[in-house]
Amino acid sequence: MGQNDLMGTAEDFADQFLRVTKQYLPHVARLCLISTFLEDGIRMWFQWSEQRDYIDATWNCGYILASIFVFLNLLGQLTGCILVLSRNFVQYACFGLFGIIALQTIAYSILWDLKFLMRNLALGGGLLLLLAESRSEGKSMFAGVPTMRESSPKQYMQLGGRVLLVLMFMTLLHFDASFFSILQNIVGTALIILVAIGFKTKLAALTLVIWLFGINVYFNAFWTVPVYKPMHDFLKYDFFQTMSVIGGLLLVVALGPGGVSMDEKKKEW
Repeated sequence: MGQNDLMGTAEDFADQFLRVTKQYLPHVARLCLISTFLEDGIRMWFQWSEQRDYIDATWNCGYILASIFVFLNLLGQLTGCILVLSRNFVQYACFGLFGIIALQTIAYSILWDLKFLMRNLALGGGLLLLLAESRSEGKSMFAGVPTMRESSPKQYMQLGGRVLLVLMFMTLLHFDASFFSILQNIVGTALIILVAIGFKTKLAALTLVIWLFGINVYFNAFWTVPVYKPMHDFLKYDFFQTMSVIGGLLLVVALGPGGVSMDEKKKEW
């Protein structure tokens, strides 16, 4: 069997997977995507005093303002998650979660930490994909003005979401000389580039979902670490951040790459 035959078989598998799962795949994708917001909102509830004291000590803003910050994070994230999962006011929920990302980026000084900044930008990319998914095909920002399908806002939301997902993957790279790490970096980088440029998109995204999920469960098994150890929270954070990336990739599988992609341009060649 030649390389083209193998590629064709893999693409047929991806198409068959999408046909079988198309009824519930978007729901699973949304749940994975908002999982990091859901976990963080719940954590705000159980670590209210610790979060409040941290913000107060960092910004010297006082007990009341620090409490308001924690409350806004808790309410904003949990409300946004509920709206997304219930498919009500999804666009407003996305804008609210965008606001939470911006608020946390400033409050936790993430602007000066490249790794966490890239992760927050990648979360924004996932929300862009969710926003694109919530828009009907026929809608346009400029009602009544005819536009080409490839130049619609939805297509550029999908492009932006795909590209920003790359930033999250870059934070998952392991720079050491072990064979497994080198293989992981090479394969993962190749797959995420295919997703970003929109070439063999559904197959690449589905492969990346399976690969990332396996790595996530193996390396970020926070449930095996006692709750009182700092490593528990660290692994838990990484686990749900990666699950959000998986959710974004599942949306790419469900939606396709959009008009601004090599897959779409191939149809014109």
